Amino acid sequence: MKIRASKFTFIISAFLFTSAQAQRKSSLTQYVDPLIGSAKHGHVFVGANVPFGAVQLGPNNIMEGWDWCSGYNYVSNTITGFSHTHLSGTGIGDLGDLSIMPATGQLILEKGKKGEEDKGYLSKFTHENEVAKAGYYSVLLEKYGIKAELSATPRVGFHQYTFKPNAENPHIMLDLVEGIGWDAPTSVSLKQIDATTIVGHRNSKGWADDQRLSFVIKLSQPINNFTIYDEGKAQKGTDVKAKKLTAVVGFKNINNNILQIKVALSPVSIENAILNLNTELPGWDFKSTVKKADMQWEKELAKVKINASNTTKKIFYTALYHTMVAPSLYNDVNKDYRGSDQKIYKKGNFTNYTTFSLWDTYRAANPLYTILHQDRVNDIVNTMLAIYQQQGKLPVWHLMGNETNTMVGYHAVPVVVDAYLKGYRGFDVKLAYEAVKQSAMQKTNGIEYIQNLEFIPAEKVGESVAKALEYAIDDYCIAQMAKAMGNTKDYEYFSKRAQLYKKYFDPQTRFMRGRLTDGSWHLPFDPLRSLHRGDDYTEGNAWQYTWLVPQDVKGLINLFGSDQSFTTKLDSLFTTPSALTEASSPDISGLIGNYAQGNEPGHHIPYLYAYAGQPWKTADLIRRIDNEFYTSKPDGICGNEDVGQMSAWYVYTAMGFYPVNPANGTYVFGTPLVNEATIALKGNKKFSIKVIDNSAANKYIQKVVINDKAYTKSYLLHQTIMNGGTMQIYMGSKPSATWGVAKADRPLN
Repeated sequence: MKIRASKFTFIISAFLFTSAQAQRKSSLTQYVDPLIGSAKHGHVFVGANVPFGAVQLGPNNIMEGWDWCSGYNYVSNTITGFSHTHLSGTGIGDLGDLSIMPATGQLILEKGKKGEEDKGYLSKFTHENEVAKAGYYSVLLEKYGIKAELSATPRVGFHQYTFKPNAENPHIMLDLVEGIGWDAPTSVSLKQIDATTIVGHRNSKGWADDQRLSFVIKLSQPINNFTIYDEGKAQKGTDVKAKKLTAVVGFKNINNNILQIKVALSPVSIENAILNLNTELPGWDFKSTVKKADMQWEKELAKVKINASNTTKKIFYTALYHTMVAPSLYNDVNKDYRGSDQKIYKKGNFTNYTTFSLWDTYRAANPLYTILHQDRVNDIVNTMLAIYQQQGKLPVWHLMGNETNTMVGYHAVPVVVDAYLKGYRGFDVKLAYEAVKQSAMQKTNGIEYIQNLEFIPAEKVGESVAKALEYAIDDYCIAQMAKAMGNTKDYEYFSKRAQLYKKYFDPQTRFMRGRLTDGSWHLPFDPLRSLHRGDDYTEGNAWQYTWLVPQDVKGLINLFGSDQSFTTKLDSLFTTPSALTEASSPDISGLIGNYAQGNEPGHHIPYLYAYAGQPWKTADLIRRIDNEFYTSKPDGICGNEDVGQMSAWYVYTAMGFYPVNPANGTYVFGTPLVNEATIALKGNKKFSIKVIDNSAANKYIQKVVINDKAYTKSYLLHQTIMNGGTMQIYMGSKPSATWGVAKADRPLN
C-alpha cells in the first residue's frame, strides 16, 4: 500500500513527538528543581551547569547579606547580571567572576542598589517568568523585555538573549569588578581581538586569597562599539589593564532579535580558554547544548533509580543533583592546570578539581562518590596529593587553587583513607600515606598536644573540644590505613590518638568539655551555650559535640556506663529545649531539641541508637527530619547545603542507610524513604533495594533479606553493595523486638 508523502510525514512527526514525550516522561532530570534550597539558609547555586563542571553560570541578585553567599536568594526580585562561577551551599561568599547583563535604551553604568533599583541597569523579575532545570536557566528581565537563557558545557557558559523587535540601543554590560561576598579584583584586563571576540583575565582576592581566571567572550554578531571603563571612567582603546574594569559592548541592532554569547574559562591562560571554547563548543546551537547538558545530568542521575512519590523523587533527585555541583573541574581540555603554588602544570595525568568543603563532605558526600562516581575517586585523591606536594599539606577547604584553612580537622585524611580501604589504587599509595601522616604531625591548631597524647588546653587553643574530636576521627583513619599496610608501630600510635576523645568526657555532667592545662574543667560551663565560632566548640555546643565519636561509638557508650544510660542521654538531646535561635546562630538550624540537622557535626547522631540496640528510635527521627527539614519548596533545605553534604545525607537516608563511620566501609540502617532503589555499578552490575509494605505508618524495619538470605544485622557492608545483588527490607508499624537488637547484630565501629 502506498502512503502519500504528506501522510507519511504526519505519521513520522507524530511518532517522533510521542517518543519525545515518552522520553521526557521517563527522564530523571524532570524531577530536579535547582530552586530547592535557594531560600533562607540553603545558599545553593541556581543556574546552568553540568556535573562537576568548572562553569556555574547563573543570576546574581543585589547582595543583601549572608543568605546571598551563592549570589542568589529566592526572596529577591532583582538580577544584576549573570556570572560564570558560583559556590553552592557555603557559609562564605566568593567567586561571581565575569558578570554579563543585557540591556537596551539609555546607557546606565551603575549596577543599582537596594531601594534605588531604577537608577541602575539591573532588572526586576518574577518567579512566574523564571525556569530552572538541570543544565538550563531562563528568566524574563522585566526592565528590558529580554528573555535570558543560559546553558553550559564543562568549561563554557552559553548565553542566549531574545530582545524585543527593533530594540533601542541594544548592549551588554560586562562587570569584572564586583564578585560575590568577599571577592574583589586585584588585576583585570579586557581586549577586543576581532569583530566578535573579547579576551581577558580577572585575578581576585576573597575567601580564596589569590584567584586567577582567564576567559574568552565570543559573540554571535559583530560589535558596533566597545568602551572600557576603569572605576567608571572611559578609557582609550580596546586593550586595557587595570584593577576595576567594566565595559559596554554595543550593537547596531540584534540580528533576528537573538544575541548569543559563549564564554570559556581557564585557570591557566587566554590561549587555553580559546582552546576550551573551540573544543567544547565550536558551534552556535543553543538547543543542542541544552539537550547535551540535560543528557549529562540524566546519565549521572540514572546511577540511582528510585520508586517513590513524585514529591520524594523531586527531593531525592534534586539532592543527588546538588551532590554533583562540586568538586568542580580546575583544568583545561588539554589537562593543563594551575597548582596551589600558582605554577602551571602541563598535561596532567589526572583530572584536577577544586572546591573541597572537607569539614562537611567527608561525612557522607565523599563516601557517596565511592559508590556512584568510581570514575572520579582516583582523580579526587590525585588532586589532593598534588595539593599536598604543592602547598606542603593536604587540602583543608580548597578553593580555586587556594587553601582557605576554613574549619577544623584535617579531613582530606578520611577521604584518602576511605578510597584506599575500599580498594582504589589509581594513585601513589606511598605518597598518600605520607600525606595523611603529615597532616597529623603539623605543629598548629593544638595538633602538637595531640602528638604527645595529651589533651588540648582550652585556654591556649580556641575551639579545643571540636578540634580534638575531629582530629580523633582523622587519626582513627590513619591507624586503619597503617594497619592495612602492615605498619604496626603507626597503627598503635594513631589508635591511641584516636582514643584521646575520652579525655574531654566529663562523667559528672556527661558532656564533652574543655579542659585547662592543670586538668580542671573549663568554667563557666553551659551545655546550651553556643557561639558561631569560638569557646570550646565550632558552630555548636556541648549537647551537639558530645556525640562526635563516629569512629568509636561503642567506646562512647562505655563512657556512659551502659546502653540505657547512653540512650537516655541521647533521648535528652532531642527533647531539651534549645537556647539557640536563627538570629543568634544561623548555622545552627533544623533544630529538634538541641539536635541540629542544619549543621554537619550532627548528621550521624540519629543513627547512633542502632549501636545501643534501639534502631526504631533512629527510624522515628529520620521520618521526622524528612518531614520537617527536607521539602520540595525553595526553603526545602534547613541549613547551608555545604557543597553537597546536606544533600548526600538525604540520598543515603532515603535509600535506608548512612555511613556513620566515614572510613570503615559500613552503613547503618535507618528507615528507607523510597519504595525501591536500584544502584547502577561498574561492569553492568546492580544493587537493587525493594522495600516491602513501606508507608508513613510502617516506618520500622522488621527484617532484611540480602540475596535471598535473612540478614539480621543493622548495618550494611560497602562490599555487599559493590558486589551487586538484591536486598528486601520489610517494614511494619511497630518496632521489631528482634531485628538489630542483639549485640552481635549491632553496627561495627
